[in-house]
Amino acid sequence: MAQKRVKVKFLSMTNDAVNLIYSSCRQCYSDKFAADVFYKKGEKNLVGHRKKEDFIKKIIKSGHESPLEHVSFSFAVEGISRACSHQLVRHRLASYSQQSQRYVRAIDFDYIIPSSIKNDSELLKVFENSIYACQEGYKRLIELFEAKGIVKERANQDARFLLPMAVETKIVVTMNCRELVHFFKVRCCNRTQWELRNLANKMLKITKEKIPCVFSLAGAKCESLGYCPEGEKFNCGKYPPGPKLK
Repeated sequence: MAQKRVKVKFLSMTNDAVNLIYSSCRQCYSDKFAADVFYKKGEKNLVGHRKKEDFIKKIIKSGHESPLEHVSFSFAVEGISRACSHQLVRHRLASYSQQSQRYVRAIDFDYIIPSSIKNDSELLKVFENSIYACQEGYKRLIELFEAKGIVKERANQDARFLLPMAVETKIVVTMNCRELVHFFKVRCCNRTQWELRNLANKMLKITKEKIPCVFSLAGAKCESLGYCPEGEKFNCGKYPPGPKLK
């Protein structure tokens, strides 16, 4: 049993992403067949690629984001708590494959400690004692289940009721680019729960490296707007609040 930190690994993305987004955008504004645009010879040189990137940037700035849905990213994530993953999976335009507590026994589970607790010896003592108590209770339940002849899956699924929200989990996440842009707008915000914000920022760094023309301006809503849309009550102070609605 040990403390864990978030780790995000890039797994895959849609092949020839820039060309696919460009072709999809062009289909909306041209009488040409998108397949002809996609496979057009001579467009894979550096100059042609930059023209496509510039066109995509212009389209995104205009608010036309639907072509971004044709390209997706997959990430492997570990070192986050169940509290974090419960927030993550609320983004429903995505696919998730999460480590199961029914099939993966948590006898020696790892866990996440919030910094507010980690940096205070009094709080940390209470937290770690509680984690230890949960672990010991989980182990004891598993032992009793096995002594009573209850099969492993049933034992795991019922004993997991003792596991804390701090328990570490692993998950594979797939989102298309349009959903990722939205995800970053709301989850890179300073008011987002710190653990999910850390995860979002790590994912954002990867996408910026892979497709900068799509994600160079991605991030918290205030970054692109120049003001905080949350209003005065929920403003973190990074940007001034937006105009009041009449």
